[in-house]
This record gives sequence, C-alpha cells and structure tokens, in this order.
Amino acid sequence: MNAVCIAHLRNCFEGGVPSALSTCSVDGTPNIAYLSQVQYVDQKHVATTFQFFNKTRQNILANPYALLKVVDPLNGSGHKLHVRYLRTETSGPLFESMKAKLAGIASHTGMTEVFKLLGSDIYEVERLETIVHPMPGILPAVQDSLPKLRHMSAMLNASRDLDELLDNTLTALQTVCGIGHMMILKLDECGERLFTVATRGYDQSGVGSEIPMGHGVIGVAARERTPIRISHMTSEYIYGKAVRDSAEALGLHHQLETAIPMPGLTECRSQMAVPITAGATLYGVLYVESHEDLRFTYDDEDMLQIVAQQFGWMAQSMACADPIDPPVEVLAPAVSPALPTSLAAPSTPVMPVAPVSHDGRPVLVRYFKADHSIFLDEDYLIKGVAGAIFWKLVQVRQHEGRDQFTNRELRLAPDLSLPDIADNLEARLVLLQRRLAERTSCVRMHKTGRGRFQLQVTQPLKLQSAD
Repeated sequence: MNAVCIAHLRNCFEGGVPSALSTCSVDGTPNIAYLSQVQYVDQKHVATTFQFFNKTRQNILANPYALLKVVDPLNGSGHKLHVRYLRTETSGPLFESMKAKLAGIASHTGMTEVFKLLGSDIYEVERLETIVHPMPGILPAVQDSLPKLRHMSAMLNASRDLDELLDNTLTALQTVCGIGHMMILKLDECGERLFTVATRGYDQSGVGSEIPMGHGVIGVAARERTPIRISHMTSEYIYGKAVRDSAEALGLHHQLETAIPMPGLTECRSQMAVPITAGATLYGVLYVESHEDLRFTYDDEDMLQIVAQQFGWMAQSMACADPIDPPVEVLAPAVSPALPTSLAAPSTPVMPVAPVSHDGRPVLVRYFKADHSIFLDEDYLIKGVAGAIFWKLVQVRQHEGRDQFTNRELRLAPDLSLPDIADNLEARLVLLQRRLAERTSCVRMHKTGRGRFQLQVTQPLKLQSAD
C-alpha cells in the first residue's frame, strides 16, 4: 500500500463545506458529528476541535478509530479519511492556530459565546478513500506558487539594505500576490513587544506602533512562532482591541499620548500573521489582511512562510555585515570643517545640507528621559531606542556642528547603551527615518552610503530635556 498523503486535500480543510466525524462506542453504537473545523497538520495528520465533552468525545476516548468525511468546495469531490486518535493538545502553536480560526468561525456564525476551544485532537490518517470524484468539466486549479516564489525571491535579493528589503518585500506581495494591506513588525530588544517598521495599503502608515507579545493574531503568531490564518471576521483577534486590553491590564492609560495608532482594516474579514525567523531567532512578524472572506489559502500560507524566512535571513545578514563606505574627499559642503577624517563623507555624492531658516520660530525638541520619548513642539514623534538615538543626533548637531553619522558610532556610543543586537539598530534607524518623513518637514535622515547617513535640518531647533 502506498503511503498516505493528504497534502492534495488541503482545500477540504478550509471550512467551505462542513466535515463529518463518525465514531463508535465500545458497544458498537455509531455517532456522527459535524465539525466546525478540521486542521491540516502534515501529510499524515489532521486535527479537530475539542469544544464539548459530548458523545463524540466519549467515543473517541474509548475507541480511537474514526471516519472523517471531507469535501473539496472547489470541485465537489468527497473523501473518507480512516483516522486514529493520538492525543489532545491544550497549548502550543497548533492549539493557538486553531483557537484563532475558531474565533473567526464563531464570529461568522454568531456563536462566539458557544465556540470555545478546549483542545486540539490530533489524528493519524491511516487510509484514504475518494468516494465522490471531481465534477465533470471542472479542471483542477493551476498551482502557480513556484513561479510566484521565484519572482518574489528575485525582488528580495535585489535589496542592498534593510530599508530596501522592507519596501521590496511589501512590493513583491502587492504586485505578485495581489495583497493590498500588509505590514512588517520587528521584535524589540527585550522580546516583549513588536513594533511596526513598514506598512502598505493604509491611509496612515502606523510606523512605530506597537503590540505586546501574545496579544492579537500578530502577538500570538510571534509568541508561538507559527503562522495563524483566519478566514472570517473576528473581534477577538483585532489587534487594536488587543493593544487596548493590554494597556488596561498593565495600567498604561497615562501613556496613550505616546501611542501611535495601529493601522488596519476596520472590517477585516481575512487575516494572516507569519513569524519572520532566521534559524532559531525570531525577527518579527509579516502580517496581511483583506476585506474578503477566505482570501488567504494554505498555498498563500506556504508562500508567505518562505518569503518570511528569506526576509529573516537577509535582514540578519545585513545587520551582521554592518559595512561602512570608506571616507573620501567631500563632494558637497555638507560636513563641518571640524569633522574628523574617520567620519568624512562616502564616495557617493552627498545631499547638500538644506539651509536653516532663521525667519520662523525654532522648533522645540522635547526629550523625556523616562521612556526616551520625543516631541517636536506638541507633536509626538517617537520613543524608546529610536527616541534615544534621535536625541543623541540632535545634541551632536547642536554642540559639534556636524550632521554626518555612521551606524557604527551609534552602536559604540556609551551614552546610548544600545543592546548587543545588531538588527535592532538598523530597524530603529529605518523606523526613525520613516517617522521623520511622516511627521515633520524640518528634519530628515538621508542615507549617504553604506552604514552612513546625514541629518538634515531646515529650521532652528531648541532642545529641552525633562525627567
């Protein structure tokens, strides 16, 4: 007998047509139950939801053999899976993934208070029968995942730094996969929160917004390091709610003025969060969403996992390289004459310093040491590591009269006390650059070479520090 492989039946597990599980008691009495969810685990295993201690549950604990009937909603084919119950999982990646999906199904069917996952029942598929063949005239869907992956991989490989890698990844998902709303989040230095570094498709980018580990579909995907895909709208896994709930739990209401609103669709009907990893290291999360029900499939999940892993390895490699262009003769009057030779401009032309306007009033830069938050006049800019970096930059510019910097000098600056995690510095610099571009026209960060950038200021700055 050929080895059982159910990978080609994954469409049957999307929930388009209810599945039926037939069990039998010890005395031979049969029982049939319709399931709210069947989850594909791997080529030989599936999982079902354990929600109630009912007749099905009693039977399967007494007699582990059962029959699972599934239907492909695309071609009408029906299949019998002869399965054997192995175990029940009440925590971990599979449980959390099924819990999130069940929340979407419950919300979609108006059963939120009834559908509560108690466990994930794991079954081994011992035999497979096709009982209804595909309907005549319906051709199998053409799988174009490999050409798409090849195209997206080439787009990511063209990236020279993290900034380009972020943009190229989102562009690849938008143009190749037709995904309209997405974001990439980075894990912070403490491993407790994820912050948004790049988005696409929203009215407000939300760059700099944060979500705690384990909250919402994004936080759960990061904590469990597993993709989570929801095909129907659910309020339980909307990350805006997750952020508010976590703020209330932690008593952080007083920090709302420094909270950047999370972007996102108010009527999100499909969503998927995929962890970005490089080996055993968690980099962050790739998140996509849609107005449509059932927008993302198992194939989409596979593709995004591969893209996320390529992103993770490339981001880690870029951070570890930490290159700096060699100094050469300055090509534009962008550097103070007192600038040390080691920090001179790179061989690529430097963007001239925009003249500082002395006609208007100075822009007040307020720095709060407690959380390193920065305000430009009354407008909140950034906090945390990125805020500390910005304060360092404007202080050096005011006191030393220079506007050219290197990533390496920031990494080695003793007063910043940056954690020894290379990729977080790169991500914070990208975050700061994008927040400045969004929030003000008087300060800009421009890349002037590998590992080098320039701080451009077009209005006088008045620095004010507070505890």
